[in-house]
Amino acid sequence: MATNLRSLDLNLLLTLDALLAERGVTRAAQRLGVTQPAASAALSRLRRHFGDQLLNRVGNHYELTPLAAQLRADTTLALASVRRVFDSMPNFDPAGTEREFSLVLSDYAAAVMGERISRIFATQAPNARLRIQGPTPHLVDNVADTIRAVDGMVLPHGFIHDLPHADLFSDNWVGIAATGNPLLDSPITLERLADVPWVLTYDSRTAFTPAQQQLRLLGVDPRTAVVVESFAAVPFFVVGTERVAMVQRRLVDRLAGLADITTFALPFEAVRLIESFWWDPAREGDPAHAWLRSVLRTVGDQASS
Repeated sequence: MATNLRSLDLNLLLTLDALLAERGVTRAAQRLGVTQPAASAALSRLRRHFGDQLLNRVGNHYELTPLAAQLRADTTLALASVRRVFDSMPNFDPAGTEREFSLVLSDYAAAVMGERISRIFATQAPNARLRIQGPTPHLVDNVADTIRAVDGMVLPHGFIHDLPHADLFSDNWVGIAATGNPLLDSPITLERLADVPWVLTYDSRTAFTPAQQQLRLLGVDPRTAVVVESFAAVPFFVVGTERVAMVQRRLVDRLAGLADITTFALPFEAVRLIESFWWDPAREGDPAHAWLRSVLRTVGDQASS
């Protein structure tokens, strides 16, 4: 049965978000600027509504119930959607706006684009807020909901289809190994890559790296040693070991000198990565969103030059 919104106090959404984020009544009350009894009363109302404890005390701290853990991501998206509605204006002046812009952006894309995006915001929209979320499997798997709740997602082709987008920049994949890895002493073949331990990124049925998927299609099932949901972390799980990995060329350039690694050419033609900005069609007529799209296109052009 659908919930009658007129019977709900939508301020409870803010309280729910604070309680789930802070995992405690006291800290949630401080975050909301209300008294602890007020936050406790709101938690009681939420428990009655959901028929669930939401927060269970374990020793001297609280843990989320399974339902609360599920609600946490949904609550964040719902609040973002509400903010999008009330931030909408017929005209947009970046110099005077206090609007919050939210982007789903990987640490790889942040390494390539983050500094330039930050500088443009600081110069053109100094009072605007910028919220960056990583592309978790939940957000990508539920892209239809995610894209409505944020201003856009920066992801390569292959994960999102049939949505407006702007291609920003392209990149190549390279292999990396620790300097001195015996693998580097002779020509690297697909057969040799099948015998060494790998560091993989986002390695699941729905969250994956296209180049890793291509490697499997060529008959090489990497011997997985480490899986990380971060591109920037990969070199640090390769260094000092006999592990190998595939990473984006631009990321290697940004991380040069931070880890003692050596790049090598892959023995196959890895699919070229095209990083793009994707958004909800409903944002097309929003002047603030049009400005954001122009910022990202500018940054993409700069990254490509």
